[in-house]
Amino acid sequence: MSRPVLSPSRRRFLAGATAAGGALALMPGGLFAPRISRAADRPVLTHGLQSGDVGPDRAVLWTRADRPAKVVFEWSTTESFREVNRLPALDALPESDFTVKILAEGLPADQEIFYRARTMDLAEINVEGEPLVGRLRTAPASLRDISFVWSGDTAGQGWGIDESRGGMKGYATMHGHRPDFFIHSGDNVYADGPMKEEVELPDGSVWKNVMIEEKAKVAETLEEFRGQYKYNLMDRNVREMYAEVPVLTQWDDHEVTNNWSSVKALAADERYGVKSIELLAARAARAFHEYMPIATTFAEPQRVYRKVPYGPLLDVFFLDMRTYRGPNTANDQGEEGSETVFLGTEQLDWLKRELTASRATWKVIAADMPIGLIVNDKLADGSTGSEAIAQGHGEPLGRELEIAGLLSFIKHANVKNVVWLTADVHYTAAHYYNPDKARFQDFAPFWEFVSGPIHAGTFGPNELDDTFGPELRFVKAPEDGQVNLPPSAGLQFFGQVDIAADTRVMTVTLRDTDDTALWSTDIEPELA
Repeated sequence: MSRPVLSPSRRRFLAGATAAGGALALMPGGLFAPRISRAADRPVLTHGLQSGDVGPDRAVLWTRADRPAKVVFEWSTTESFREVNRLPALDALPESDFTVKILAEGLPADQEIFYRARTMDLAEINVEGEPLVGRLRTAPASLRDISFVWSGDTAGQGWGIDESRGGMKGYATMHGHRPDFFIHSGDNVYADGPMKEEVELPDGSVWKNVMIEEKAKVAETLEEFRGQYKYNLMDRNVREMYAEVPVLTQWDDHEVTNNWSSVKALAADERYGVKSIELLAARAARAFHEYMPIATTFAEPQRVYRKVPYGPLLDVFFLDMRTYRGPNTANDQGEEGSETVFLGTEQLDWLKRELTASRATWKVIAADMPIGLIVNDKLADGSTGSEAIAQGHGEPLGRELEIAGLLSFIKHANVKNVVWLTADVHYTAAHYYNPDKARFQDFAPFWEFVSGPIHAGTFGPNELDDTFGPELRFVKAPEDGQVNLPPSAGLQFFGQVDIAADTRVMTVTLRDTDDTALWSTDIEPELA
């Protein structure tokens, strides 16, 4: 089954926002009676549009105003907005940094949806701003081909927006595939990564960062954390993609600070005046939820783990490997306890329950860290500990005990077609976990695909731990021990997943941001 070509062209589509605004000002009566339009003094939507957590009948819609404003989202199945569905008005106020988002429900399944945001100045309600128009495609309720992309790590290690080099070009490359959605696998921002205006490169050229005040130091205040997200949305490539491609996101460490857990010690870090990791994490979480189009879980408003159903072929399970973890330690405990917690009991119980209940052919687990790669962390006493799950070769120890239990559960509950996607380590790789080659063997074989960064420094590769028997099927990373290579070095990566409706085969392709297909594999589903 072929996928329909999206139309109109991006240029014509974005230009339609102005035309739509002119027509709307003439609508009679109610909230949208004729209004004053003062070009010099009317509300502005400053950072574009975003949609997220899209399903067959719903999607989260997001925008930000430049002042206290009333914001109304409308949607239609036609670009002309001939028939308009209006959502309840929202108030953009300083308390949320003028951001607003809403869950649009009752959308038709498998339909291209055009949506727009309109603003009225709360200080002078008759003054209306220019609307912005976006689009998305809802998830199918029946079988159709699915295509999506994933990556992570945006604007890290001092590499920001260099407009002379095209900005964050990886987003334009992903956008060019017209994916159904984009999974951001974490490190949406680098709150702990100050930038300089200029960085001299080994070839003698200069990387020139667009700068704002919030990117000149580590983020500590709520305003500084918010500034991290505003910075990324200054990039034209990011704005254009997010206006047309739903983003399904999770967080990792750099949304707060490097390798953080609840006991992260900042006393010796002179960059931070705020020494409480809990305070920093609270501010970071608020900024993340204000600026990302993630659906709110009312029982736990700042929860990140969740399931996003995408029709009969796919369910996506987003994990949170930060909020509930224990401290980073040597990770060599022989039995489970408070120091071996990584996902936590509630999240693990949720994941097991949802995986068992899923009737989708493919179950994609979106993880913000890989399973079998050793990622080290320097501990407070100067020794080397673990930042991730893997800790060294041999039987499961430390955090591996929790993952061993999960993998064993998946096997014995007969949950089929589980694939793991992640980023984090700043290179791209394909790992096949084979119980026949593992030290712990009570699990069914599965794939884990790693791809990133989309716009950050490139590192790696990391050592594989043999506990769960990962076979390295492909890797692309810096050579000769090079670290923190700039985006201009060409080692920026994303992954593409295509699921065919007729065969239900999943094709995974690892790509660089020049859109070179580096490696690909077809995975046959188990249908019995």
